[in-house]
Amino acid sequence: MKMGISWQCYNQATRQVDERVIFQNFTGTPFRFSYEDNKIFVIGCNTMAYMRGVSYVIGCLSTCYGDQQPKNGSCSGAGCCAVDVPHDLGYLEAYFNKDYNTSEISNYSNCGYVIVMEKAVFSYSTTYITSINFWNDYKGKVPAVMDWVVTGETCEEAQMNMSSYACVSENSGCLNPTNGRGYRCKCSKGFDGNPYVKDGCKDDIQAHGCTYTHVLKTVSPPRWFNCVCITRKLSVMQQQIHFCFVPDIDECLGASVGLFVILIITVTCSYLIHERRKMENIKRKYFKLHGGLLLFEEMKSNQGKSFTIFSEEELQQATNKFDENQIIGHGSHGTVYKGLLKGNIEVAVKRCMTMDEQHKKEFVYEFISNGTLSNLIHGNHGQHISLVTHLRIAHEFAEALAYLHSYASPPIIHGDVKSSNIFLDINLMAKVSDFGASILAPIDKSQLVTLVQGTWGYLDPEIAHKSVFNVDAPEHEKSLSMRFLSAMKENKLEHIMDDEIYNNDNMEFVEEVADLAKQCLAMCGEDRPSMKEVAEKLDRLIKVMQHPWAQQNQEEIESLLGESSFITNSRGSTGNFSIEKKAVSRLESGR
Repeated sequence: MKMGISWQCYNQATRQVDERVIFQNFTGTPFRFSYEDNKIFVIGCNTMAYMRGVSYVIGCLSTCYGDQQPKNGSCSGAGCCAVDVPHDLGYLEAYFNKDYNTSEISNYSNCGYVIVMEKAVFSYSTTYITSINFWNDYKGKVPAVMDWVVTGETCEEAQMNMSSYACVSENSGCLNPTNGRGYRCKCSKGFDGNPYVKDGCKDDIQAHGCTYTHVLKTVSPPRWFNCVCITRKLSVMQQQIHFCFVPDIDECLGASVGLFVILIITVTCSYLIHERRKMENIKRKYFKLHGGLLLFEEMKSNQGKSFTIFSEEELQQATNKFDENQIIGHGSHGTVYKGLLKGNIEVAVKRCMTMDEQHKKEFVYEFISNGTLSNLIHGNHGQHISLVTHLRIAHEFAEALAYLHSYASPPIIHGDVKSSNIFLDINLMAKVSDFGASILAPIDKSQLVTLVQGTWGYLDPEIAHKSVFNVDAPEHEKSLSMRFLSAMKENKLEHIMDDEIYNNDNMEFVEEVADLAKQCLAMCGEDRPSMKEVAEKLDRLIKVMQHPWAQQNQEEIESLLGESSFITNSRGSTGNFSIEKKAVSRLESGR
């Protein structure tokens, strides 16, 4: 199909930045943007743009500064950048970050673009920067590849109602695609044609017009092959290398056999090399997606300690052959099963989705029995969770992020922090999970903005500034951070807090934590406290709540609060009177 081009251009006449953005909604239809054949391209100098889906915001920054200069055919960040299309993408909407535009370089480059486009067709040209050749070359519309399904049912669900089942040809089967829910039909091996009509899948011999009388008498009648005619007198069946002949060319057959044997050996070797490289790329990809980087760091810091590698048979036995009753969760990259290893050790087994069913990968994790922080906050479990417990969970999670940011070498950025990715054990101890979006922090911070991704509603405010979020936007479009900031601004914190926590006894502590959260949501990342500072602040608040002042002497309280409690925050006061300062004033008044 043809997709419109979203653009942002500096108008020298009005001295304003104009833009035109497109959106496309295939939600509720059988069509999805192909993640294999398409990419998201951003073209321009000083252009940061995104494509927003239902649960994804993904994009990149294209620049023309520094050592890297735009090159024809290259799309690696200089003049052009590209990111992968997420799975199951049926809705998308383009956005430009208005802080990145061509107003200051309009004498060199006027426009920037963002598109979803078939990657095999796209070829970057440096003339796209200094002119509108990109728009002109494609006449305002670029090709994009769509995946499709018959209906939104899986094969198993569709086969329960044979009256509407679409795979009606006798020699056909059902296929569950990897790009969203639904099913498609295909002809069985050795057959070709249309599986959606009766008798549509024909034997390859019938489909290609070859007859048994054309086959050498020493070869039994072939079945699994395609027949491709090279000349009027010679044809080759590709898969089993049978040779057709006409009686007057027998003398040519020997030489032809030698030629085709060499050809087949060459093609086979090339195919095996390609498949080996493809498998290596898949392994690297899933090593990164499923916490391999963290495992590597753990192995380096724990030399001499062993790590267990489980066989496929062990995991089959542990999960009762990956029985559906063992499923405890689904993710964007696979399904999670509960398993029981020898010794009655409970584990969680994540089975990853790949294009090839024969190369499925499994990863074994610690089984966390208490669910996620999201379940604890929103679930109907009938438990009363104290403020101290909430703060302890927040402190443990902050310490985990502080380790990733400040102590891991190189530092690791989680990339998808949210309550559903914080698991709780039987003692409500926090465990960080789902490192599918994690990346190693580069030494050069400017490299960090070449890829933007995360879950809608939890993005860094600096990344999502202006082009995605707005405090005055309708309620359903605000992120959680924007809702929190709105409540703080309007002094309506109690409207978004649990009544059991926000009461007269805890009010001062809740407001102190809210003030800390507000600092963490500063628009500029450099104005926010580090996760190490956040963890230290939460730790001090917990100690204050657990130790009454009246029963402690001065030295104990000073030790409890820590030296940093007496230092004015360099980022500026928020107007709230710190609990820690109150404690100090009580000490001073009693001297």
